[in-house]
Amino acid sequence: MICFLLIGLTYSFLSCKKVGADFLKLNLNGLAQSTTWHLTYYAKDALVTKYQIDSILLVIDSSLSKFYSRIVAFNNSKSGITIDEHFRKVVEKSLETYQQTDVFFDITILPVVAAWGFGANRTKLIPDSIKIKSLISCVGSDFLNLKNNFLFKSKPCVKIDVNSIAQAYSVDVLADFLEKSNIADYIVELGGELHVHGRNRLENKHFKIGIEAPSDYELQPQTMEKILVFDNGAITTSGNFRKYHESKGIKLSHLMDPHTGYSIQNEMISVTVYAKDAFTADAYDTPLKAMGLQRAMAFVEKRKDIPAYFINHLPDGTVADAASTKFYNLMK
Repeated sequence: MICFLLIGLTYSFLSCKKVGADFLKLNLNGLAQSTTWHLTYYAKDALVTKYQIDSILLVIDSSLSKFYSRIVAFNNSKSGITIDEHFRKVVEKSLETYQQTDVFFDITILPVVAAWGFGANRTKLIPDSIKIKSLISCVGSDFLNLKNNFLFKSKPCVKIDVNSIAQAYSVDVLADFLEKSNIADYIVELGGELHVHGRNRLENKHFKIGIEAPSDYELQPQTMEKILVFDNGAITTSGNFRKYHESKGIKLSHLMDPHTGYSIQNEMISVTVYAKDAFTADAYDTPLKAMGLQRAMAFVEKRKDIPAYFINHLPDGTVADAASTKFYNLMK
């Protein structure tokens, strides 16, 4: 069957497909956080509406958007502000990851990212070493101090950007909302970040998730789309194949090294991470890319809770892939 919902003054389309005596397959989609979101769930009735999803995402945006939110208020403050629950959870996770990854993940990198032309005010002017040295003095999550619901900063120039994990956090919030709505079988996707739970009731099988290799590179024959099969968890990817500038023939990635203030230049093309939630997966995919293949592989093998898949350049210029032991177990 096909269902149509009339919400407010706009039409929202909810597609429904009967998959058995007890379940419907329902699909919702929309726009948020400068990208698209998609939601598929199986239930006996339409338990969740697009209006509800949009409302949740709007609240998160008011907290975490880099254009209008409490984050903007924090960045404009001299010493910090009172923050809400969404903001606090993201900061707590960010500070934890900052410590766990030897500073390769740092939400205070915003001034440097903006200087290289990847912020709200786009520019292709390349900053000189003096500029970078000045900006890097404002970078470091050690300058942040979270006490209850107040986020302090020890330098007025400290500014943060949680855009790298806000979408994954939003995905988990939506997943939690579905489960509280008595929905056990679903896929939530926002901006390519995925959270999966339960089964595909249409086929009564585990969900199958495809990972596409980046199209900007000519890959080896064995480097192709991977199919993952699991019933609970999340998948996120970090790569430099979409957001970059070129300067003198060199691709400058939007992923900056917090240690140096310069674009990460190593053999890594992309990193895909599986974790129990999208928030955790996304927090680690970027720092793993920054570490380089050998160090990143050792890191995830030791951690065990964040198996990862890597696409990387070989010394001869060709492209290959590799995966941690537990990630291979997800492949079918």
